[in-house]
Amino acid sequence: MQAFQVTKVIHFCYGHRLLEYEGKCRHLHGHNGVLEVDVDAGALDKLGMVVDFGLVNDVVKTWVDDNLDHKMLLSKADPAIPPLQALGEPLFLMDENPTAENIAKLIWRATEDAGFKISEVRLWETPTSRATFRGDAWNE
Repeated sequence: MQAFQVTKVIHFCYGHRLLEYEGKCRHLHGHNGVLEVDVDAGALDKLGMVVDFGLVNDVVKTWVDDNLDHKMLLSKADPAIPPLQALGEPLFLMDENPTAENIAKLIWRATEDAGFKISEVRLWETPTSRATFRGDAWNE
């Protein structure tokens, strides 16, 4: 089977903390994240592309910028939410603990909802630590 793939890289900044975690990440802290989104196609379009990189940027980067960039990503159960809201801090609340794995899954779902056939989302939390979400790619 013939397959093509393109990858769009997006940089963004975010903060988070992990509830019920015993290590340093239980404290509020931030990351300069690097996101890699893989878009797949069985065949190229009439221009010879999987998808225009600009379209991926327009949709995915815009979603990341609007929802995650320079925001504190927290679990909806986090007791820090009310004081941070009172201070006017920008928050993005998640059903799960805001681990790199869950953030990658969140971005994968938003990208899929936008109509892209994606196989993988990778979120580099640091230059040496990466989480991956493959969604339905494991079921094919």
